[in-house]
Amino acid sequence: MSTRNSQASKTAARERIRAERERQKKKDRMRRQLVVAVSVVGVLAVAGGIGFAVMKANEPTGWEAAKEAPQVAPAHTQGKDHTEILIGDPKATQTLEVFEDVRCPACAAFEQSSGTALLKDIKDGRYKVRYTMYSFIDGMQGGEGSKNALSALGAALNVSPEAFLKYKTALYSTKFHPDEREDLYAKDSELLKVAAEVPELKNNKAFETAVKKGTYDRWTMDMTALFGRKGVKGTPTFMHGDKKLVMDQIPQRQMTQAQYNQLALAGFKKMIDKEFGPAKGTGAGKGPGGGKGIREGEKDPTGGH
Repeated sequence: MSTRNSQASKTAARERIRAERERQKKKDRMRRQLVVAVSVVGVLAVAGGIGFAVMKANEPTGWEAAKEAPQVAPAHTQGKDHTEILIGDPKATQTLEVFEDVRCPACAAFEQSSGTALLKDIKDGRYKVRYTMYSFIDGMQGGEGSKNALSALGAALNVSPEAFLKYKTALYSTKFHPDEREDLYAKDSELLKVAAEVPELKNNKAFETAVKKGTYDRWTMDMTALFGRKGVKGTPTFMHGDKKLVMDQIPQRQMTQAQYNQLALAGFKKMIDKEFGPAKGTGAGKGPGGGKGIREGEKDPTGGH
């Protein structure tokens, strides 16, 4: 082999080696790029997963979520947000406003002693009653029994005003009403057990479904958002127009439950007679000044908050 041929062979060999090295470098670069791309996708997926998880974690749940849900209002409600529960003879010229919280022990005491008298006045057309229901005890004691019971009351109201009144009476009864520190009404099963005492609600599948699904949860949140309306932040409270009605204090002395109920009932009747005049048969329906309809200074209860 000549020296020139030997040199050419060496040059060709070096070119092949260089070309092979270039191909290997390209392969390595492509491999690194692929690894980086996969890594970026993985990081983005993880970041996206974390972001989604954070987003889900920050989404409202339970009663907070109910605030954002579309409202389903019970039948027999009025007003801008369907938060006016006005019950009674449309011909009644006066309106008594009653503010209550289902977990409230003082409300239960009122209902157990004087609730029947209030219902009789409604039936007799002495006045209509607008109920405003609060849930502040849930915040004070913790829990959700006030709100859950109010949602169930919405389901009862959807059946009829009579079912609402009977169910509310049962919820406040000595048989069922729990200590305010016991959040018993947070359980749908307990609410349905109480409802079995009301003929209109017993074995009523539509009512039961509404309670279990929380159909009126958003309405409940709209109702409880009225807390502080007319300055009322305690229950039970009674108002006629912008006037807060006050019952005589029951003497602080030892007495039986029957004696307490008797005094409480007498106090309620005295308060009502003083504001609305004598009961049926002796000028029923006439407030101070006699038969002028809505009390002076009182807004039409069907015209808003």
